Amino acid sequence: MTDNTPNLFPAGGAPAARAQDFANSEMFQKLFREGMDLVEETAAYLDGPGRDDSKSLDRAGALSYATESMKLTTRLMQAASWLLAQRAVSEGEMSAQDATDGKYRLSRDRPTDGLWPEGETPPAVLMDLVRRSRSLYDRLKRIDDNLYVDGPLEMDTNPVADQIAMLRGAFGER
Repeated sequence: MTDNTPNLFPAGGAPAARAQDFANSEMFQKLFREGMDLVEETAAYLDGPGRDDSKSLDRAGALSYATESMKLTTRLMQAASWLLAQRAVSEGEMSAQDATDGKYRLSRDRPTDGLWPEGETPPAVLMDLVRRSRSLYDRLKRIDDNLYVDGPLEMDTNPVADQIAMLRGAFGER
């Protein structure tokens, strides 16, 4: 997978300085809103129509639904926790240096493929939420990795890819 996240962080500089700059950026504000909206949308689905969707599945499908929804919830809670830590930096409630602590970092997401039994069609809304949560998490993970790397950042040498990535971000690719 190629990293399409535009390089918004200056080469060099301490991770805390990059974290502070990012936390005060418009990009962060957009990501924060997107992440929290997805958390709310997911909660509304799982507590409402998702219950009906899970009841329409056979036993194996219901187990897959439960597993998928737990992974989805966990992924979104990790993303929300990271976003809230960055917001705390932005609002001065946490130092950027504290945000560099490993407990605030995102771990690698480990999606489960082949979870659904053969012949069982997973609910479309659930799978859309899973896809969108993975996309959000992957973007946040790339940002997290770039913010908190020690030493100078590698500059992206493909200006066309940078422009495409910025366009995707501007138009909220999902």
